[in-house]
Amino acid sequence: MKLSRTFWRLSTVILTALVTLAGPRGSAGSTMAVKEPANGDLFTAFVSVLRHPRCMNCHSRGDFTRQSDDGHPHPMNVRRGTDGRGVTAEKCSTCHQDQNLSGSHLPPGAPNWGLPPATTPMIWEGLSNAQLCRSIKDPKQNRNRTIDQLVEHLTEDKLVMWGWNPGEGRTAIPMPHEEFVTRVKEWRAVGASCPN
Repeated sequence: MKLSRTFWRLSTVILTALVTLAGPRGSAGSTMAVKEPANGDLFTAFVSVLRHPRCMNCHSRGDFTRQSDDGHPHPMNVRRGTDGRGVTAEKCSTCHQDQNLSGSHLPPGAPNWGLPPATTPMIWEGLSNAQLCRSIKDPKQNRNRTIDQLVEHLTEDKLVMWGWNPGEGRTAIPMPHEEFVTRVKEWRAVGASCPN
């Protein structure tokens, strides 16, 4: 009995000392004080890529694609069509091949060139960062993608990656692709939350 009381008193003293040394959770003296960026901050760290003209020209309002850094409408009255690949004889693949054509301002290209389909047009124009984040995560708007599939699309899809190699006469996305991939994966790793 005496040993038991001594043991519990000693345990209490040691535990109190450890808590005192560690400090309150999250205080400046504790190892917990390292502030992780909020998930919304992680999304904000790469949203500039999604707002770049290479992305916005296909994710803007209207049933047509846009061109150049000023986002003017595509000539020849090109339209989305139900599958996002154009209508009638004005199919995207008529001019846009699987790779860029050599020469300044010649048709750019990447596999599966086109707009998102009419059922999920993924229009980002005019959305706040929080709204854009929620829309790309929404399976009803993102072609039923999980977060992992969304990250794969954003970081590995050849059409998306074209933005970093858009061909002569076009401004590439300024954030290095490797940095974008890192930021998107960090965002996923902490829950892919959206800004407020």
